[in-house]
Amino acid sequence: MFTQKFNNIKIVLASQSPRRAELLKSLGLNFTIRVAQVDETVDLSLPHGEIVEKIALQKVQAVQQNLPADTLIIGGDTIVCCNRQIFGKPKNEREASLMLQALSDRTHSVMSSICIGYKEKYWLKHDTAYIHFMPLSPQDIAYYLETYAPYDKAGAYGIQEWIGMKAIDKIEGSFYTVMGFPTHLLCNMLENIEL
Repeated sequence: MFTQKFNNIKIVLASQSPRRAELLKSLGLNFTIRVAQVDETVDLSLPHGEIVEKIALQKVQAVQQNLPADTLIIGGDTIVCCNRQIFGKPKNEREASLMLQALSDRTHSVMSSICIGYKEKYWLKHDTAYIHFMPLSPQDIAYYLETYAPYDKAGAYGIQEWIGMKAIDKIEGSFYTVMGFPTHLLCNMLENIEL
């Protein structure tokens, strides 16, 4: 089991996402959480995979500045893409509503990245999943935003919440990638990195 490899290494999750923390814990790793605010403004002309990896790297490097070099830091980022437009976290209810209207009755992609930093080395990967939403009524959107307030989620929704149960009829790719943490990639990376 790959977790034994990290028994004597301090692990830090560079994320404030409760979903990432829950998934990392489910993998059997012991870790603490440190969050550093980073500017997530990016050059939108870059390939989407490069964007999502760059933000994850920035998060890891920001946390790394205040920790010993032999701390293993794990970070991630997620973006939602629909009609060539990138949706990050909505700033307010209006923006969240517009995002969900744009996703209604369409297929969109969710891209999530993993960055691992250790002793000035970095490992980066990303994964993409494709999601189809059934039509959402204005009432559906209003109920979801009022009940779940998904302002900390790219694309203004969480697949594991009510809207995922109601609206998603097709997924191509990993459920965990859509949740924001492609665990299959993380396990593979942890198994294969040489410390």
